[in-house]
This record gives sequence, structure tokens and C-alpha cells, in this order.
Amino acid sequence: MTTRDQMLANIKANQPSVLPLPTQFTFVSAFPDLTRQFVDILTFVGGTAVLLPDMDAVKKHLQEQYIGLSSIATTVPALASLSDMKLDVADPHELAGLNLAIIEGPLAVAENAAIWVDEHQLPQRVVPMITQQLVIIIRQSTIVPNMHDAYKQIQVDATGFGTFICGPSKTADIEQSLVIGAHGARSLLVCILP
Repeated sequence: MTTRDQMLANIKANQPSVLPLPTQFTFVSAFPDLTRQFVDILTFVGGTAVLLPDMDAVKKHLQEQYIGLSSIATTVPALASLSDMKLDVADPHELAGLNLAIIEGPLAVAENAAIWVDEHQLPQRVVPMITQQLVIIIRQSTIVPNMHDAYKQIQVDATGFGTFICGPSKTADIEQSLVIGAHGARSLLVCILP
């Protein structure tokens, strides 16, 4: 018997006992304030959150935050006047110069500050990765405690694309040096409405 055959025989002979799968795959998270938890985690991962009373306040805040910025696109009808580009383009390469994308997030998660977006918010799925700055508008009522709660509410097969976004793009793969914006937006601002 070869060494290889002996190793495989040893592995086969030392298999753990088969155990039944757990019946409970979820757990409950109890945060005293979902919005505070979301904001704290978003800040920890490099994003910024601002609580605003309505869409007019969002518009004013964005005008003050991004003075003189061009190549802005949004899928939020109330903010269309801020836009000088369209996100709904035939060829995603047309978005190569996108500086600021403003979209809405239908669901947010307090435990990790992840925001679900799909093709209802993103006519081109490249938007959160190609834009320099990303703004996502959420409602406090859409913040759920954890990912188990989130997956109970979304239908991953309802659209052709969906993803969770949490903070700006970042990596520390190269020489253990943190790089912001390596694979996507260099900043994430989340505007939270009541």
C-alpha cells in the first residue's frame, strides 16, 4: 500500500460520528437602540451616519457636504435635481467618471451596519463599486437586529442581483496596510430618516 493510500485509509477510519443538524439556525439579538447600534458599527468600519428629519434635509446636507462636486447620479426621485448623470445607462462603462452615487437602501442591519441593495436601487450593479463616494438613504423602521432577521425579509431570488454594503471599500491584504477605496467607494455616508 502506498503512503497516499495509507493516508486516505487512516482518514476514512477516523471519521467523526454523524450528528443530527441543529433545528434552530437563528439567534436573537437584543440591542436597546437599533439605530444607535447601526451608527456605532458603521462608524467603527469607516462609514459616516447622519440622522435627518426628511428628504429636504437630506438634499440640503448633501449640497453642503459635496460643494462643487460634479458627476453625480441618483435613483432617488426627490434628489434628481442634484444629479448631472444617469445611472440607468446601457453600458456600465459610461459610469467610469462617477464621483457620487445616491441610492436608497430598503433594509439595514444593526449588528454589522450592512445595508441591502438590489436591482430596484441599482439599475447598474457596478454603481457601488465604481463610484468614488456613495450615499445610501435608509429609514429607521427598516433597521433589523441581525442578519438572520434580514434574510427573513429579503428574497434573494426576487431580482437578478442583490448585495449587502457595509462601510466604504477597504482592504489590508497588501503588506497589512489598510487601503480605503481599493475595490469600491472611498466613502459611505448613510442618511437615516425617521
